[in-house]
Order: sequence, then structure tokens, then C-alpha cells
Amino acid sequence: MRAVDVVRGALERIERADRALGAFAEVWEDAAAERAAEVDARVAAGERLPLAGVPIGVKGRHGLRTAGPLVAAGCVPVGATAVPGPGTPWQTWGLGAHGRTVNPWRADRTPGGSSAGSAAAVAAGLVPLATGSDGAGSVRIPAAWCGVIGLKVTNGRFPSPDRTGLAAPGVLARYAADAAAYWAVLSGAGPGRRPGSPTAVFSPGLGFADPRPEPLALARAAVDRLAEAGVVRLPRSGAPVRLENPAPAWFALRGSGATSAVRGRRDVNDRRLAALFDRTDLLLTPATPDPAHGHDGPGDRFSTALTWAFNLSGHPAISIPAGVGADGCPVGLQAVAAHGRESVLLALAADAEALTGFRAPPGTDVCTYI
Repeated sequence: MRAVDVVRGALERIERADRALGAFAEVWEDAAAERAAEVDARVAAGERLPLAGVPIGVKGRHGLRTAGPLVAAGCVPVGATAVPGPGTPWQTWGLGAHGRTVNPWRADRTPGGSSAGSAAAVAAGLVPLATGSDGAGSVRIPAAWCGVIGLKVTNGRFPSPDRTGLAAPGVLARYAADAAAYWAVLSGAGPGRRPGSPTAVFSPGLGFADPRPEPLALARAAVDRLAEAGVVRLPRSGAPVRLENPAPAWFALRGSGATSAVRGRRDVNDRRLAALFDRTDLLLTPATPDPAHGHDGPGDRFSTALTWAFNLSGHPAISIPAGVGADGCPVGLQAVAAHGRESVLLALAADAEALTGFRAPPGTDVCTYI
């Protein structure tokens, strides 16, 4: 199929669905059509483009700045996805061209954020891939609440405009193969050697967080399924994972700078995580302590409680679908690996998908591009 036809289909889906969904802040119909025609011409001339004609969303109006490798590989950006609007202290929502961004599973719930529109667009089948950035969980939280895959790469491995070093690039994808294709382009690496059945440790709350019963139970059940199928190997016993609460260190870095006490807390977690990954391949947790909240905000709980420790430590992390709660909204399972071990996370996502399949939000199209 020609790139122009694939991109036209994506634009038609956006036209039909996005007035209700609010996933896009801008849609670039003319530019996307021109770029798709260019891709077709390059392919016809014999050029090999690994992602030729794949329509993507890019996070925010300035998202093209970081989408260069994907565009070079043949992807066609079709628009800027929604991010949080002004005037709110919380980042777990989005504001699109047609109003607030809704969760494709339940319109009265937020998709999470700040990569809100990217997650909603991917979950609803408007595009197969959308870029994100993750400074505290901004890829993994919306991935969990929209029932898709969300990968945060190792901090510092690729350029980031974030002066604190907390933010790293990421991707939202419906299918593990699509996330792997993103990673192959971004890293320049091939598929890599699959690690077999990695060892894994499950932690309900990392020693400081207090997840609600249902997200915790669904994450634990997902881990049990993976273990029973031989996808991961769990230890028979072992000391629980206990990290220091990263909130003070995160806020200090975002503010005026870390004090010696805060730096000490960060150093403690770095040492404990280094020791953990010396003896195991994966750390598994619920992706969020809470299910998706309404559009009036999260209340006094931090949705980032289980994610932002790994922005401070820099470890790559992924959220994969763990199940659907009684409210009809998905929750996620977070997996964390040693620095530079994104391939282990992507292999886990592929195995989990093969085991459970993909569940689309009600009324959405399921389509594969890559």
C-alpha cells in the first residue's frame, strides 16, 4: 500500500473521531499529504525506509524537533498531540483543538498525561505510534490508563531540552512490534538477542507508595500470568524492594536545586537499584497507584508515585497493559530494567502481548501498520 493511502486513512480517522476525543492540538493535512508523496517517491527510487508511510502523532506543537529519526525512517507526522493546557497544577490531562482530551475507554475519565493526546490517539487507533516525553511518568501513566504500551528510554542516552536531566524521550504504541520498531530506529540497533526468561522481582509499592487495591491486584495478577507461562522467573524468596520516597529529590531538581540531604536520598536509591539489577533483570510494579481519575483532577494523591523514581535514577521503564478495572478503564504493569536494557523491556512487552492479546477501547478500530 502506498504511503499516501495509509496517511489519508489516518487523517480520515482523525477527522471522524477527534472532535469527541480531543487527541490532537493541530492536524497537518497538507504537510502530511506532501510528505507521504515524498516517501512514495523515495521508495519507488529504490530507497529502503524501515517505517515508510507510517503515520505518527508528535507530542505537542514543537514535537517535530525530536521526531527527526522517525521522519528520516519514513514516518509521516500527521499532527501535534494534545498536552495539558494552562492554569492547572496537575499534568494528567490534555487540551486538544476541540477541548479536553478524553480517555477512549471512558469519556468522563482523563487519559493521563502529559503525553495525553499521544496515548489517546494510539489507543483509539488514529495512529499506530506517537511520540512522548517522560519527566516523572508522562509516557507510562497515560499508557497505563489508555491500555497501550509506553516506553521511557534510559535518561541521558539521547538529547533532551530538560536542563534537570529528569526527562527522557518515549513512545506510545498499540503493539509491542511497533514499539520495537521505534526503538530500532531511535537506537540504530537491530532487533537484538532475546534474553530468554528474565528474572524479575515484583514490588507492590517500592517501599514507600500505597497503591489502591484494584490496580495492585491487576498488576499482581498480570505478573502471575507471566510467571506461570514462563515469561519471567520470580524468586522463591528475597528481601522486599525498599527505596526512599523520591518526591523531595524530584521537586528539588525541578526547583532551585538539590540540597545535600536530597542528593543523599538520591544516592541511596541509586545504590539500592544498582544492587537490585546486579541480581535480577527486571523490577515490576503497578504503573500507577490509582486508576484513571475524572477531569476534575487527581485529588491529593500523586499519580507519579511509582514512576518518578526512575526518572531520577535514569533507568529505562515501560508500562504494558495489565487488565481492565471494574470502572471499565485499563491499568498498567510497569517494568524497569538496568540502564541501556530497553531490549529486555520490549521483549517482555511482546511476550505479554502474545499471552493476553490486545484489547481495544469500545467502538474503536484495530489496525496494524508496521
